[in-house]
Amino acid sequence: MVRLVVQRVSRAAVRTNRITVAEIGPGLLVLAGVGIDDEPWEAGWLARKVFEMRIFEDEDGKMNRSLADVGGEVLIVPQFTLYGDASKGRRPSWATAAPPEVARDRVETFAMALEARGARVRRGSFREHMEVELVNDGPVTILLDARPG
Repeated sequence: MVRLVVQRVSRAAVRTNRITVAEIGPGLLVLAGVGIDDEPWEAGWLARKVFEMRIFEDEDGKMNRSLADVGGEVLIVPQFTLYGDASKGRRPSWATAAPPEVARDRVETFAMALEARGARVRRGSFREHMEVELVNDGPVTILLDARPG
């Protein structure tokens, strides 16, 4: 199951080796984890959900507008640690995280599905140490797991 942490941001950036590899203005920062049991359909389902989710404020201050409505950007950061299991011992296990080659493909499929809907998407680095900087707007943070329906 693909797992996302979606944060509404005023701005966000990713640096690798002190070099900015991606940055956005207002929009969404999406931390994306891929599990060993995820299905190919999940990337498209989640892209639609993220693109249409009403978490931006309208003129009355209510969360009635979507990324599609506001024209915000998306920064996707692959993050296998979303599948960390710390229920036993002191060191988390990532046994349920997908192998890197599978995860890379699923995250890219998710990014391309967002782009196909009209989103402006930037990507963090894959299998690199990253520094992620963000200004959470609200704060608004949503956890999403793909599931049928």
